[in-house]
Amino acid sequence: MQRDARTMLLDAIASGERIELWTRTMSREAFFEDRRTQAAVEREFEIIGEALTRLRREFPAVAAEVPELREVIDFRNLLSHGYDSVDLRVVWSLAQHELPTLMLALRRIVADTLDGFDG
Repeated sequence: MQRDARTMLLDAIASGERIELWTRTMSREAFFEDRRTQAAVEREFEIIGEALTRLRREFPAVAAEVPELREVIDFRNLLSHGYDSVDLRVVWSLAQHELPTLMLALRRIVADTLDGFDG
């Protein structure tokens, strides 16, 4: 099934929204004690990274608009392949400090860049 750029971006946004929802009222300490939320957040970061990997491969001009694209994809790869070296402090920090900026950018791309985009 051929997927379009908008769908890939919306998949990434949906995953980011779930991370934000699950961690919004959670303290850092509670996150460090809650293995279920850790696993869920890590999985959603993997989905974000995979959606953006596919976007880069299939729609490079759109992907070029994503800030820190390489870092997002690298983090996905770390989560998927380096499970034994994942630092929860990094996961928490990204969820709290970097994700909101990424989400704003992805929403902007959907609204601006892809308005009328046929792909």
